[in-house]
Amino acid sequence: MSAREWIDKDFYRELGVSSDASQDEIKKAYRKLARDNHPDANPGNDAAENKFKAVSEAYGVLSDPEKRKEYDQARHMFAGGGSGGFGQGGFGESRGGTMGGFDFNDLFGGGQSSQTAGFGGLGDMLGNLFGKRGGGAASRSQRGADVETEVRIDFADSVQGATLPLRLSSPVTCDVCRGDGAKPGTSPRTCPTCSGAGIVNRNQGAFAFSEPCGDCRGNGTIIDSPCPECRGEGISSRTRTLTVRVPPGVEDQQRIRLPEQGEPGRGGARAGDLYVKVHVAGHKLFGRNGDDLTITVPVEFTELALGSTITVPTLESKISLKVPAGTQSGRVLRARGRGIHKRDGTQGDLLVTVEVTVPTKTDDKARQALQNYAEAVAKHDPRPEINKLLAERG
Repeated sequence: MSAREWIDKDFYRELGVSSDASQDEIKKAYRKLARDNHPDANPGNDAAENKFKAVSEAYGVLSDPEKRKEYDQARHMFAGGGSGGFGQGGFGESRGGTMGGFDFNDLFGGGQSSQTAGFGGLGDMLGNLFGKRGGGAASRSQRGADVETEVRIDFADSVQGATLPLRLSSPVTCDVCRGDGAKPGTSPRTCPTCSGAGIVNRNQGAFAFSEPCGDCRGNGTIIDSPCPECRGEGISSRTRTLTVRVPPGVEDQQRIRLPEQGEPGRGGARAGDLYVKVHVAGHKLFGRNGDDLTITVPVEFTELALGSTITVPTLESKISLKVPAGTQSGRVLRARGRGIHKRDGTQGDLLVTVEVTVPTKTDDKARQALQNYAEAVAKHDPRPEINKLLAERG
Protein backbone atom coordinates (compact mmCIF):
# COMPACT_ATOMS: atom_id res chain seq x y z
CA MET A 1 0.00 0.00 0.00
CA SER A 2 1.29 3.48 -0.81
CA ALA A 3 1.96 6.05 1.89
CA ARG A 4 -0.92 8.22 0.67
CA GLU A 5 -3.35 5.28 0.76
CA TRP A 6 -2.17 4.36 4.24
CA ILE A 7 -2.95 7.84 5.52
CA ASP A 8 -6.29 8.16 3.71
CA LYS A 9 -7.71 4.87 5.02
CA ASP A 10 -9.43 4.88 8.41
CA PHE A 11 -8.52 1.49 9.85
CA TYR A 12 -10.24 2.26 13.15
CA ARG A 13 -13.53 2.90 11.34
CA GLU A 14 -13.13 -0.33 9.33
CA LEU A 15 -12.99 -2.32 12.58
CA GLY A 16 -15.60 -0.17 14.32
CA VAL A 17 -13.35 0.77 17.25
CA SER A 18 -12.08 4.05 18.66
CA SER A 19 -8.54 5.28 18.06
CA ASP A 20 -7.66 4.55 21.72
CA ALA A 21 -9.01 0.99 21.63
CA SER A 22 -6.96 -1.66 23.41
CA GLN A 23 -5.32 -4.55 21.55
CA ASP A 24 -7.92 -6.94 22.98
CA GLU A 25 -10.77 -4.72 21.69
CA ILE A 26 -9.15 -4.56 18.25
CA LYS A 27 -8.68 -8.33 18.13
CA LYS A 28 -12.26 -8.99 19.27
CA ALA A 29 -13.68 -6.61 16.64
CA TYR A 30 -11.56 -8.14 13.88
CA ARG A 31 -12.51 -11.71 14.71
CA LYS A 32 -16.23 -10.91 14.62
CA LEU A 33 -16.04 -9.00 11.35
CA ALA A 34 -13.76 -11.58 9.71
CA ARG A 35 -16.10 -14.39 10.74
CA ASP A 36 -19.23 -12.55 9.54
CA ASN A 37 -17.70 -11.54 6.19
CA HIS A 38 -15.52 -14.55 5.39
CA PRO A 39 -15.92 -15.54 1.70
CA ASP A 40 -16.59 -19.16 2.63
CA ALA A 41 -19.61 -18.01 4.65
CA ASN A 42 -20.77 -15.59 1.93
CA PRO A 43 -20.22 -17.29 -1.45
CA GLY A 44 -20.69 -14.91 -4.36
CA ASN A 45 -21.09 -11.87 -2.09
CA ASP A 46 -18.57 -9.31 -3.42
CA ALA A 47 -19.44 -6.78 -0.72
CA ALA A 48 -18.66 -9.27 2.06
CA GLU A 49 -15.42 -10.28 0.34
CA ASN A 50 -14.32 -6.65 0.03
CA LYS A 51 -15.20 -6.05 3.67
CA PHE A 52 -13.20 -9.14 4.65
CA LYS A 53 -10.17 -7.79 2.78
CA ALA A 54 -10.59 -4.35 4.36
CA VAL A 55 -10.80 -5.60 7.95
CA SER A 56 -7.85 -7.97 7.37
CA GLU A 57 -5.80 -5.06 6.06
CA ALA A 58 -6.83 -2.88 9.02
CA TYR A 59 -6.04 -5.61 11.54
CA GLY A 60 -2.65 -6.21 9.92
CA VAL A 61 -1.68 -2.64 10.83
CA LEU A 62 -3.50 -2.05 14.14
CA SER A 63 -2.54 -5.42 15.65
CA ASP A 64 1.16 -4.58 15.31
CA PRO A 65 2.14 -1.96 17.95
CA GLU A 66 4.93 -0.53 15.78
CA LYS A 67 2.79 -0.30 12.64
CA ARG A 68 -0.06 1.19 14.64
CA LYS A 69 2.23 3.84 16.08
CA GLU A 70 3.51 4.75 12.63
CA TYR A 71 -0.03 4.82 11.24
CA ASP A 72 -1.23 7.12 14.04
CA GLN A 73 1.76 9.43 13.51
CA ALA A 74 1.16 9.55 9.76
CA ARG A 75 -2.51 10.44 10.17
CA HIS A 76 -1.61 13.05 12.75
CA MET A 77 0.97 14.66 10.46
CA PHE A 78 -0.94 14.63 7.18
CA ALA A 79 -4.62 14.37 7.99
CA GLY A 80 -4.72 17.62 9.93
CA GLY A 81 -5.33 15.83 13.22
CA GLY A 82 -3.95 17.56 16.32
CA SER A 83 -1.91 20.74 16.70
CA GLY A 84 1.12 21.18 14.57
CA GLY A 85 -0.10 18.83 11.82
CA PHE A 86 0.74 19.55 8.19
CA GLY A 87 -2.75 19.08 6.85
CA GLN A 88 -5.07 21.74 5.55
CA GLY A 89 -4.72 23.64 8.76
CA GLY A 90 -1.21 24.71 7.80
CA PHE A 91 1.53 25.32 10.30
CA GLY A 92 -0.47 27.01 13.00
CA GLU A 93 0.70 29.80 15.27
CA SER A 94 4.41 30.25 15.99
CA ARG A 95 5.41 30.94 19.57
CA GLY A 96 9.08 31.28 20.53
CA GLY A 97 10.56 28.57 18.34
CA THR A 98 7.56 26.26 18.64
CA MET A 99 4.67 25.90 16.26
CA GLY A 100 1.31 24.43 17.24
CA GLY A 101 2.89 22.65 20.22
CA PHE A 102 5.88 21.20 18.30
CA ASP A 103 9.42 22.30 19.03
CA PHE A 104 10.79 22.74 15.51
CA ASN A 105 14.37 22.75 16.76
CA ASP A 106 13.77 19.15 17.86
CA LEU A 107 11.63 18.37 14.85
CA PHE A 108 14.25 19.36 12.32
CA GLY A 109 17.22 17.97 14.19
CA GLY A 110 18.48 21.04 16.08
CA GLY A 111 21.29 22.88 14.41
CA GLN A 112 20.53 22.02 10.80
CA SER A 113 19.97 24.78 8.27
CA SER A 114 16.72 25.16 6.38
CA GLN A 115 18.40 23.64 3.35
CA THR A 116 19.04 20.35 5.11
CA ALA A 117 16.04 20.30 7.42
CA GLY A 118 14.05 18.16 5.02
CA PHE A 119 16.63 15.36 5.41
CA GLY A 120 16.78 15.17 9.21
CA GLY A 121 14.31 15.52 12.08
CA LEU A 122 10.99 15.52 10.28
CA GLY A 123 12.54 13.89 7.22
CA ASP A 124 13.71 11.01 9.37
CA MET A 125 10.32 10.75 10.98
CA LEU A 126 8.65 10.51 7.59
CA GLY A 127 11.27 8.03 6.53
CA ASN A 128 10.35 5.80 9.43
CA LEU A 129 6.64 6.16 8.67
CA PHE A 130 6.90 5.14 5.03
CA GLY A 131 9.80 2.72 5.10
CA LYS A 132 12.28 5.32 3.71
CA ARG A 133 14.84 7.75 4.94
CA GLY A 134 14.22 11.31 3.85
CA GLY A 135 15.83 11.80 0.45
CA GLY A 136 17.33 8.30 0.48
CA ALA A 137 16.57 5.25 -1.63
CA ALA A 138 13.01 4.01 -1.43
CA SER A 139 12.24 0.80 0.38
CA ARG A 140 8.58 0.03 -0.13
CA SER A 141 8.57 -3.56 1.09
CA GLN A 142 5.86 -4.42 3.58
CA ARG A 143 5.26 -7.71 5.31
CA GLY A 144 1.92 -9.28 4.53
CA ALA A 145 -0.87 -9.21 7.08
CA ASP A 146 -1.54 -12.22 9.30
CA VAL A 147 -4.75 -14.15 8.62
CA GLU A 148 -6.85 -16.21 11.03
CA THR A 149 -9.31 -18.98 10.24
CA GLU A 150 -11.06 -21.71 12.23
CA VAL A 151 -11.49 -25.49 12.01
CA ARG A 152 -13.61 -27.95 13.99
CA ILE A 153 -12.28 -31.42 14.79
CA ASP A 154 -13.48 -34.50 16.63
CA PHE A 155 -12.32 -35.26 20.16
CA ALA A 156 -10.38 -38.31 18.95
CA ASP A 157 -8.49 -36.21 16.38
CA SER A 158 -7.50 -33.73 19.09
CA VAL A 159 -5.97 -36.55 21.11
CA GLN A 160 -4.33 -38.55 18.35
CA GLY A 161 -3.55 -35.75 15.87
CA ALA A 162 -4.84 -35.41 12.32
CA THR A 163 -4.07 -34.00 8.88
CA LEU A 164 -6.88 -31.86 7.51
CA PRO A 165 -7.49 -30.05 4.20
CA LEU A 166 -8.18 -26.36 4.71
CA ARG A 167 -9.96 -24.34 2.00
CA LEU A 168 -9.31 -20.60 2.09
CA SER A 169 -10.41 -17.61 0.06
CA SER A 170 -7.74 -15.00 0.67
CA PRO A 171 -5.50 -12.45 -1.08
CA VAL A 172 -2.46 -13.94 -2.82
CA THR A 173 0.27 -12.63 -5.11
CA CYS A 174 -1.24 -12.06 -8.54
CA ASP A 175 -0.27 -14.91 -10.88
CA VAL A 176 -0.61 -12.75 -13.98
CA CYS A 177 1.80 -9.93 -13.10
CA ARG A 178 3.80 -11.82 -10.46
CA GLY A 179 3.04 -9.10 -7.96
CA ASP A 180 4.47 -5.99 -9.66
CA GLY A 181 1.03 -4.70 -10.74
CA ALA A 182 2.00 -4.11 -14.38
CA LYS A 183 0.40 -5.70 -17.42
CA PRO A 184 2.43 -8.68 -18.71
CA GLY A 185 5.06 -7.46 -21.16
CA THR A 186 5.35 -4.11 -19.38
CA SER A 187 7.10 -2.96 -16.20
CA PRO A 188 6.56 -0.21 -13.66
CA ARG A 189 8.77 2.81 -14.36
CA THR A 190 10.62 4.92 -11.83
CA CYS A 191 8.70 8.05 -10.91
CA PRO A 192 10.52 11.03 -12.50
CA THR A 193 9.24 13.45 -9.87
CA CYS A 194 10.77 11.76 -6.80
CA SER A 195 13.35 9.61 -8.64
CA GLY A 196 11.89 6.52 -7.00
CA ALA A 197 12.13 7.80 -3.42
CA GLY A 198 8.37 8.01 -2.94
CA ILE A 199 8.72 11.32 -1.08
CA VAL A 200 9.56 14.85 -2.15
CA ASN A 201 10.98 17.81 -0.26
CA ARG A 202 8.98 21.03 -0.17
CA ASN A 203 9.87 24.49 1.12
CA GLN A 204 7.43 26.70 2.97
CA GLY A 205 8.87 29.94 4.21
CA ALA A 206 11.97 29.26 6.22
CA PHE A 207 11.21 25.59 6.55
CA ALA A 208 11.66 22.53 4.37
CA PHE A 209 9.89 19.26 4.93
CA SER A 210 9.14 15.98 3.21
CA GLU A 211 5.81 14.60 2.03
CA PRO A 212 4.66 11.63 -0.09
CA CYS A 213 5.07 12.18 -3.81
CA GLY A 214 1.74 13.12 -5.36
CA ASP A 215 2.54 11.69 -8.80
CA CYS A 216 3.31 8.14 -7.69
CA ARG A 217 1.28 8.29 -4.44
CA GLY A 218 4.36 7.39 -2.41
CA ASN A 219 5.09 4.21 -4.38
CA GLY A 220 8.23 5.44 -6.11
CA THR A 221 7.04 3.84 -9.37
CA ILE A 222 4.33 4.55 -11.91
CA ILE A 223 2.36 1.83 -13.67
CA ASP A 224 1.29 3.00 -17.13
CA SER A 225 -0.44 -0.27 -18.05
CA PRO A 226 -2.01 -1.88 -14.95
CA CYS A 227 -2.45 -5.64 -14.79
CA PRO A 228 -6.03 -6.48 -15.87
CA GLU A 229 -6.29 -9.20 -13.24
CA CYS A 230 -5.39 -7.21 -10.12
CA ARG A 231 -5.83 -3.65 -11.48
CA GLY A 232 -2.29 -2.76 -10.57
CA GLU A 233 -2.45 -3.88 -6.93
CA GLY A 234 -0.18 -6.91 -7.43
CA ILE A 235 -2.57 -8.98 -5.28
CA SER A 236 -5.70 -10.90 -6.22
CA SER A 237 -8.20 -13.03 -4.33
CA ARG A 238 -8.08 -16.75 -4.89
CA THR A 239 -9.44 -19.92 -3.30
CA ARG A 240 -6.68 -22.31 -2.28
CA THR A 241 -6.45 -25.56 -0.35
CA LEU A 242 -3.80 -26.12 2.31
CA THR A 243 -2.96 -29.18 4.35
CA VAL A 244 -2.97 -28.50 8.09
CA ARG A 245 -1.18 -30.85 10.48
CA VAL A 246 -3.02 -30.88 13.80
CA PRO A 247 -0.57 -32.18 16.44
CA PRO A 248 -1.63 -34.78 19.02
CA GLY A 249 -2.90 -33.21 22.21
CA VAL A 250 -4.17 -29.96 20.68
CA GLU A 251 -6.58 -28.20 23.03
CA ASP A 252 -9.87 -26.43 22.38
CA GLN A 253 -9.33 -22.78 21.31
CA GLN A 254 -5.64 -23.41 20.63
CA ARG A 255 -4.12 -21.65 17.59
CA ILE A 256 -1.79 -23.35 15.12
CA ARG A 257 0.64 -21.08 13.24
CA LEU A 258 1.48 -21.72 9.59
CA PRO A 259 4.42 -19.44 8.75
CA GLU A 260 4.10 -17.28 5.63
CA GLN A 261 0.69 -18.66 4.63
CA GLY A 262 -1.12 -15.38 5.28
CA GLU A 263 -1.48 -12.40 2.96
CA PRO A 264 1.42 -11.87 0.53
CA GLY A 265 4.00 -9.18 1.24
CA ARG A 266 4.65 -6.21 -0.98
CA GLY A 267 7.88 -5.21 -2.60
CA GLY A 268 9.51 -8.57 -2.02
CA ALA A 269 8.68 -8.72 1.70
CA ARG A 270 7.67 -12.05 3.18
CA ALA A 271 4.05 -13.08 3.53
CA GLY A 272 2.19 -12.90 6.80
CA ASP A 273 1.34 -15.95 8.88
CA LEU A 274 -1.84 -18.00 8.93
CA TYR A 275 -3.29 -18.83 12.35
CA VAL A 276 -5.73 -21.73 12.53
CA LYS A 277 -7.96 -21.68 15.61
CA VAL A 278 -9.05 -25.18 16.61
CA HIS A 279 -12.46 -25.98 18.07
CA VAL A 280 -12.63 -29.46 19.63
CA ALA A 281 -15.99 -31.23 19.78
CA GLY A 282 -16.94 -32.90 23.04
CA HIS A 283 -17.10 -36.68 23.51
CA LYS A 284 -20.04 -38.58 25.01
CA LEU A 285 -17.80 -40.72 27.23
CA PHE A 286 -14.35 -39.19 27.53
CA GLY A 287 -13.18 -35.95 29.06
CA ARG A 288 -9.77 -34.34 29.42
CA ASN A 289 -7.64 -33.15 32.32
CA GLY A 290 -4.38 -31.76 30.96
CA ASP A 291 -2.62 -34.68 29.28
CA ASP A 292 -4.87 -37.26 30.98
CA LEU A 293 -8.11 -38.67 29.60
CA THR A 294 -11.01 -39.14 32.01
CA ILE A 295 -13.99 -41.50 32.00
CA THR A 296 -16.66 -42.46 34.54
CA VAL A 297 -17.59 -46.17 34.64
CA PRO A 298 -20.79 -47.36 36.36
CA VAL A 299 -20.26 -50.48 38.54
CA GLU A 300 -22.30 -52.74 40.77
CA PHE A 301 -21.95 -52.48 44.55
CA THR A 302 -20.74 -56.07 44.69
CA GLU A 303 -17.91 -55.30 42.24
CA LEU A 304 -16.54 -52.74 44.68
CA ALA A 305 -17.24 -54.66 47.86
CA LEU A 306 -15.83 -58.01 46.71
CA GLY A 307 -13.31 -56.74 44.16
CA SER A 308 -13.46 -57.47 40.45
CA THR A 309 -11.90 -56.89 37.04
CA ILE A 310 -13.79 -54.53 34.75
CA THR A 311 -13.38 -53.82 31.03
CA VAL A 312 -12.83 -50.15 30.20
CA PRO A 313 -12.82 -48.54 26.72
CA THR A 314 -9.96 -46.37 25.51
CA LEU A 315 -10.01 -44.19 22.41
CA GLU A 316 -8.23 -46.90 20.42
CA SER A 317 -9.39 -50.19 21.95
CA LYS A 318 -10.17 -51.54 25.43
CA ILE A 319 -8.30 -52.57 28.58
CA SER A 320 -8.96 -54.66 31.69
CA LEU A 321 -8.72 -52.85 35.01
CA LYS A 322 -8.52 -54.50 38.45
CA VAL A 323 -10.81 -53.09 41.15
CA PRO A 324 -9.55 -53.91 44.66
CA ALA A 325 -12.04 -55.27 47.22
CA GLY A 326 -13.50 -52.51 49.37
CA THR A 327 -13.11 -49.79 46.76
CA GLN A 328 -15.33 -46.80 47.50
CA SER A 329 -17.70 -45.32 44.94
CA GLY A 330 -16.09 -42.24 43.33
CA ARG A 331 -12.53 -43.54 43.60
CA VAL A 332 -10.28 -42.76 40.62
CA LEU A 333 -8.23 -45.63 39.19
CA ARG A 334 -5.28 -44.84 36.92
CA ALA A 335 -4.39 -46.71 33.72
CA ARG A 336 -0.92 -45.43 32.89
CA GLY A 337 0.06 -44.56 29.35
CA ARG A 338 -3.50 -44.58 28.00
CA GLY A 339 -3.95 -40.82 27.76
CA ILE A 340 -2.72 -38.07 25.42
CA HIS A 341 0.62 -38.13 23.65
CA LYS A 342 3.00 -35.47 24.96
CA ARG A 343 5.61 -33.54 23.00
CA ASP A 344 8.43 -35.33 24.78
CA GLY A 345 7.21 -38.68 23.40
CA THR A 346 5.55 -39.87 26.60
CA GLN A 347 1.82 -40.33 27.10
CA GLY A 348 -0.66 -39.24 29.73
CA ASP A 349 -2.89 -41.58 31.71
CA LEU A 350 -6.50 -42.69 31.61
CA LEU A 351 -8.28 -41.72 34.85
CA VAL A 352 -11.21 -44.05 35.54
CA THR A 353 -13.81 -42.99 38.13
CA VAL A 354 -15.87 -45.94 39.41
CA GLU A 355 -19.41 -45.03 40.41
CA VAL A 356 -21.98 -47.33 41.97
CA THR A 357 -25.20 -47.63 40.02
CA VAL A 358 -28.39 -48.48 41.88
CA PRO A 359 -31.00 -50.59 40.03
CA THR A 360 -34.39 -48.91 39.76
CA LYS A 361 -36.22 -52.25 39.98
CA THR A 362 -35.37 -55.55 41.71
CA ASP A 363 -37.05 -58.93 41.51
CA ASP A 364 -38.03 -61.01 44.53
CA LYS A 365 -34.82 -63.01 44.56
CA ALA A 366 -32.62 -59.93 44.49
CA ARG A 367 -34.73 -58.17 47.12
CA GLN A 368 -34.41 -61.15 49.47
CA ALA A 369 -30.66 -61.26 48.95
CA LEU A 370 -30.40 -57.56 49.78
CA GLN A 371 -32.47 -58.00 52.92
CA ASN A 372 -30.21 -60.86 54.03
CA TYR A 373 -27.19 -58.64 53.40
CA ALA A 374 -28.73 -55.79 55.40
CA GLU A 375 -29.29 -58.12 58.36
CA ALA A 376 -25.73 -59.44 58.07
CA VAL A 377 -24.21 -55.96 58.33
CA ALA A 378 -26.74 -54.53 60.76
CA LYS A 379 -24.01 -53.67 63.27
CA HIS A 380 -22.06 -51.71 60.64
CA ASP A 381 -22.71 -47.96 60.81
CA PRO A 382 -22.05 -46.28 57.42
CA ARG A 383 -22.68 -42.77 58.89
CA PRO A 384 -20.92 -42.63 62.28
CA GLU A 385 -20.23 -38.89 62.37
CA ILE A 386 -23.71 -37.93 61.22
CA ASN A 387 -25.39 -40.28 63.68
CA LYS A 388 -23.19 -38.93 66.49
CA LEU A 389 -24.33 -35.39 65.74
CA LEU A 390 -27.96 -36.47 65.55
CA ALA A 391 -27.64 -38.19 68.94
CA GLU A 392 -26.21 -34.99 70.49
CA ARG A 393 -29.18 -33.03 69.25
CA GLY A 394 -31.62 -35.47 70.79
